[in-house]
Amino acid sequence: MRVSLLILAPLSVALSCALGAGAARAQGGETDSNRAASLRQEAIAYEHGEGVARDPLRAAALYCASARLGDMQAQYNLGWMYAHGRGVARDDAAAAFFFQAAAEQGLGVAERMLHVVGGATDEVPECLRAPPPDQPAVARPGVNYALTAPRKIVELVHKMAPQYQVEPQLALAIIAAESNFNTQALSPKNAQGLMQLIPETSERFNVKNPYDPAQNIRGGLTYLRWLLAYFEGDVALVAAAYNAGEGKVERYRGVPPYLETRAYVQRILKAVGATAHPFDRTVAPPSPALERIRLALRRK
Repeated sequence: MRVSLLILAPLSVALSCALGAGAARAQGGETDSNRAASLRQEAIAYEHGEGVARDPLRAAALYCASARLGDMQAQYNLGWMYAHGRGVARDDAAAAFFFQAAAEQGLGVAERMLHVVGGATDEVPECLRAPPPDQPAVARPGVNYALTAPRKIVELVHKMAPQYQVEPQLALAIIAAESNFNTQALSPKNAQGLMQLIPETSERFNVKNPYDPAQNIRGGLTYLRWLLAYFEGDVALVAAAYNAGEGKVERYRGVPPYLETRAYVQRILKAVGATAHPFDRTVAPPSPALERIRLALRRK
């Protein structure tokens, strides 16, 4: 069952109010994590009438604003509302989307509920199709890695990156975010070395020793060159794909609603100082989802 127009119209109005409040808080320097938690608590109050008049539509809008910021509990709560038709029209597809997002961030109960409503879906709910209103405008690099990173690694990146048509600043920003320039870094998910290559990526780009700086950087640069072509130079999408995988970017039609990935993308954008990067169209055809992603980002 799909959400009716009678439900969508007031929910859209409530969402606009919720996002406006979120933007105001963002200007005050509040982090995504804190802002998402604040929106979730406000949503809970409106959902259950705790200290305010009960207003399920406003609760759903506030949950959605929090879910967009990556709050997995808000994603679960909104999924529950849609799964049970509590305050909004029952919509198993919307419920599945939010349960899936929460499950991917590690919320076990969301994984169980995902199976109850019929499994994963690629259909993005209406309230998530508009871009976040608080994306910062970046104009110049925010980090001088020559002052903060090991000299040998900086020199190696500046030497190698142009060979792969990757701006050194982007490569250095990825390294800083991934490993903080630790050549021996190993993540719980077995991502290895400076650019945190998982074994599949190392094999894909013929990296024999991921702990060798030159080999690791070569593998990471090769992957970045491919991502730049695949997402036609969109730095936010490339960063999101490097962090969460290109499949997640395509399914969510933009930066996935994960707190970690959102923070990662903002860090890269700030460090790079640009939202677009040159790319070589001969490296890879564009993502089949790219036009849908752009359309989703244009919608208000």
